Amino acid sequence: MERYPHLKQSDPEIYELIRKQADYESGTLKMIASESYASFSVLEACGSTLTNKYAEGYPGARYYEGNEFVDKIENLAIERGKALFGAEHINVQPYSGSPANHAVYQALLKTGDKLMGMPVPSGGHLTHGWKANFSGTDYVQIPYGPDPGTGKFDMDQIRETARKERPKMIWVGATAYPHKIEYKDFRAVADEIDAYLVADIAHINALIIAGVHPDPVPVCDIVTSTSHKMLRGPRAGFLLSKTEDRFQQKYFPGSKLNLAQRVDRAVFPGLQGGPHLAVIAAMAAAFKEASTPEFKEYGRQIVKNAKALAEAVLAKGYALAGGGTDTHLLILDFRKPVHGRELTGKEAAKALAEAGIIANFNMVPGDHRSPFVTSGVRLGTPSLTAMGMKEPEMQKIAGWIDRVCKNIAAIETEAPKIRQEIAEFCKQFTVPGIRSIL
Repeated sequence: MERYPHLKQSDPEIYELIRKQADYESGTLKMIASESYASFSVLEACGSTLTNKYAEGYPGARYYEGNEFVDKIENLAIERGKALFGAEHINVQPYSGSPANHAVYQALLKTGDKLMGMPVPSGGHLTHGWKANFSGTDYVQIPYGPDPGTGKFDMDQIRETARKERPKMIWVGATAYPHKIEYKDFRAVADEIDAYLVADIAHINALIIAGVHPDPVPVCDIVTSTSHKMLRGPRAGFLLSKTEDRFQQKYFPGSKLNLAQRVDRAVFPGLQGGPHLAVIAAMAAAFKEASTPEFKEYGRQIVKNAKALAEAVLAKGYALAGGGTDTHLLILDFRKPVHGRELTGKEAAKALAEAGIIANFNMVPGDHRSPFVTSGVRLGTPSLTAMGMKEPEMQKIAGWIDRVCKNIAAIETEAPKIRQEIAEFCKQFTVPGIRSIL
């Protein structure tokens, strides 16, 4: 079947670029930890005629007419999302993860309030209080992060910091933390100081659905996420929350709004106008896919694959930040020479990409190199798993990674050979949303 026949005819230039990107993705190893593949169903919903419709407001309370079916679509996304995560409340309108996180600040804090969050170099997200982001300029970040020696959270140190600084909110979430997060431990710290606990599960939502990672929904006040990444939906965000606010009288005395209502007000009209309805329909489709036994198996296999890949690279003499992984990602640690040669994360990531292994350079705990160079490379398994790869394939991929790192001095000669091998290898697998028939 011809891809995008109307676009091909009307705008062959943009059509050709999209086609090349699709071919590129189907013939390389997509190992960016925050990426996966959306299904044809999700892509169809995302490109539907709902793109044409405005519907400011919420179901049953719109500022535009003609929303009979739109309301049903958004309500379906809400019902499916609440059921999938066992949440009391969900808002499916945030345009992406950062706007969803911005809404948390609007709902819980005032300008200048303190929050605890992980700085970006420690594995946190920009919106967890990083100085270059609104969250670090409008609010005061109290930093915490993994112990540089172990690569894991030191809860005693985190508790001590929280008691001393007494932030109003604690973010729990990461973009580059390879271990399980025990939300109950953070809840105990937050309760000691009457702080809101907010989890960002954009990276690990599929692992929570699959039951291979602790679930923050029962213990956190608000949980934020994206529907892309390993959830394999459209590029959008959503917010899960409790209905009632345990700190209503302390922080919002006299307010007639509960926590769920404040979240909704923060999203609209606080931060956004009209919701992206085609995206919400695609999110509903993704939630339905994520409720299946097949999706839960996909989530479990992601972790199995990450562990297999970690064991394989460790066996070849590489170091990993934190010693290994419990999740979907691992971070190669190049602070010590590899095969007798100094490497940087940026240098290694560029060489891997030339060979058809797409990853990103990343800082490691205690990194002595700058964020523009780094000592690490972050590798993820969601996309590989979505294609149907399992543990044996991770062994093969570890071999290619090793060949690249051993031959960086001659990468211009070696990379084309490896890339051709990878392109042939990828033909054995289905690429969701791109190639369904082998």
